[in-house]
Amino acid sequence: MTVAHILAEKGSSVITVQPERTLDDAIHLLADNSIGALVVCDPEGHVAGILSERDIMHALANQGASALNARISSHMTTEVATCRRETTNGEIMQLMTDGRFRHMPVCESGKLVGLVSIGDVVKRRLPALEAERQAMRDYITTA
Repeated sequence: MTVAHILAEKGSSVITVQPERTLDDAIHLLADNSIGALVVCDPEGHVAGILSERDIMHALANQGASALNARISSHMTTEVATCRRETTNGEIMQLMTDGRFRHMPVCESGKLVGLVSIGDVVKRRLPALEAERQAMRDYITTA
């Protein structure tokens, strides 16, 4: 399965935010949309960073409540791993595991076209694992 399959099932809509907005704005966007990360885009639609719940927690732990007035750009992760529609489910799982992150923007020609989360990846992997398990069980019981 590829990212294209995941996006076809879940959709390619992504909640984005501008880097000059505040962490307070970001918290409300995350809560209002029940999501765990925001893709930070420049005016041309290029990924400038990603702001996760973890980034916000670090900011609050280091600066206290005053961090809520800080710009997103000062706390976002700027080195963002991205993928393409052709990227396989297995490749994404490996990248997310190695990089210890849960959200990956999907980009084509430098522009954001979607977002996949570890939940999206696992949701699509479980039926495949179940099919493999059943095939093994069938093989063992008929052999």
